[in-house]
Amino acid sequence: MSSVLYDAQGPRAKRRNILYTALFVVLLAAALWWVYSSLDEKHQLDWVLWKPFFSGSEAYTTYIWPGLQNTLKAAALSMVIALPLGAVLGIARLSDHIWVRVPATVVVEFFRAIPVLVLMIFGNELYSQYTDVSSDDRPLYAVVTGLVLYNASVLAEIVRAGILALPKGQSEAAMAIGMRKNQVMRLILLPQAVTTMLPAIVSQLVVIVKDTALGGAVLTFPELLASANTMSGYYGANTIASFTVVAVIFVIINFSLTSFASWLEGRLRRGKKSTGAVLGAQDIAGTAATGADPAGTAAGIGDIDGVRK
Repeated sequence: MSSVLYDAQGPRAKRRNILYTALFVVLLAAALWWVYSSLDEKHQLDWVLWKPFFSGSEAYTTYIWPGLQNTLKAAALSMVIALPLGAVLGIARLSDHIWVRVPATVVVEFFRAIPVLVLMIFGNELYSQYTDVSSDDRPLYAVVTGLVLYNASVLAEIVRAGILALPKGQSEAAMAIGMRKNQVMRLILLPQAVTTMLPAIVSQLVVIVKDTALGGAVLTFPELLASANTMSGYYGANTIASFTVVAVIFVIINFSLTSFASWLEGRLRRGKKSTGAVLGAQDIAGTAATGADPAGTAAGIGDIDGVRK
């Protein structure tokens, strides 16, 4: 059966797709067998190397849990600071005032162009030379500083792009009924842009979680990945087992983030569906004057003089 967007496959196309699928399955099976054989040949699959993770809690309480705590602490602090800072910078880049727009643009473009690892190293030296932060806390401060500066700049671009993606009629209609610029941004544009920006924002939060590992690799920050090195040395060089367990933990954390974001995005989209009520000009003008019920304002922007557009 054919449709406007899709043509039904003919006999030759079906045979070709079956052939490609079978070839892919064979190649995948061969690759998995090669990996298994290589690990088994190097004795990396021996039970003695995996036993610490299945026969007790010492590996988790001594190495994995402290490292996971530091990873989550650095990521949470970076998220809490970078999200509002990125929103402010993104909105500032849209300002009509050049003395606001130009400095925000310079800051965003500058820190977005520098690798996050360089920012971490710079922050570590800065705290070492010019502050009284102890050597124990300095890696955490440096990691958070680098993550905030870089990711706030990236989030600023996400916010700016999300707002610019909205139809211009949204802001024009709001200003036509007497709303001020800050009301248009706060009540009309941002509530709608959040739903659009959410997948990109969550992707950047996942990047924050993963980039905490850079601090462990360079600044001796005792995060989750760094704990795998210490753990593999203590348990007899079970490097593959240690890093596999750590990788699974990272997958669980990031999958939880993306799953929560998908649920939240769906909830926001369902909550913003119009009720079908037609608002008159007096209702909209009253909403603009009081600044109340942003959802109702957004839904009724086009319903002026009782006519649905």
